[in-house]
Amino acid sequence: MTFFKIIAAATVLSLSAVAAQAQSALNDILSSGVLKVGTTGDWNPMTMRDIATNTYEGYDIDVMTALAADMGVEIEFVPTDWKTLVAGVTSGQYHMTGSASVSAARAKAAGYSDSYFSLATVPLTLATNADRFQSWDDLNQADVSVAATLGTTQEAQVKQYFPNATHRIVEAPARDFQEVLAGRADANITSNVEANKLVAQYDQLMIVPVETGRSPTPIAMLLPQSDQVWINYVNTWIALQKERGLFDELGVKWQLLAE
Repeated sequence: MTFFKIIAAATVLSLSAVAAQAQSALNDILSSGVLKVGTTGDWNPMTMRDIATNTYEGYDIDVMTALAADMGVEIEFVPTDWKTLVAGVTSGQYHMTGSASVSAARAKAAGYSDSYFSLATVPLTLATNADRFQSWDDLNQADVSVAATLGTTQEAQVKQYFPNATHRIVEAPARDFQEVLAGRADANITSNVEANKLVAQYDQLMIVPVETGRSPTPIAMLLPQSDQVWINYVNTWIALQKERGLFDELGVKWQLLAE
């Protein structure tokens, strides 16, 4: 290769890098002064929306607020639901999401940040069913109905765990545990974190005393798949905050971790 061809090739690579950086969500956020975050507002204690005031609180909300503060920008929470969570990232409705379970299906369309917490799935039922349901196998019966929310990781899990049961899939803003409370389903499955919150909130509910939770799953933020500049920035921030204890502090605050 001649000297001039080498220079030309290097110039093309340099221009490509500049173009990629210019197209990054990071540049859009810094220039606009606003970080847009998609959040469902229905996952206690991660993201909870107060309909009366249209405000949000929760572990995710605190994490994202801290990220925006460190970037020196304002934060805007964009309402979404589980079935359109990925589409909102890929279509540019928001720059990222709050916490989402890491799954191969979602990774086909969107990118993920590094993980900062892990969950496991457990079943919930009415306390009056304590004698009826004691194990995972007890729920995998033809006369049992198990609920899940459309678009969540649990939608796929309920079909995997309970092939013999009836699957009651509800669409947000309805929630799977509400089907149990209303008597339209015998059980639902959710993360151990949300399950602990729900049984504290509703005396009628109990966690089925299964031997272990299933499908231990890391959670992370969804990001535009091809935007490596933005992904790198978020991962750098996550690494720094892990060292500084932010995730542990918020885990204790929102009862994800023991004090």
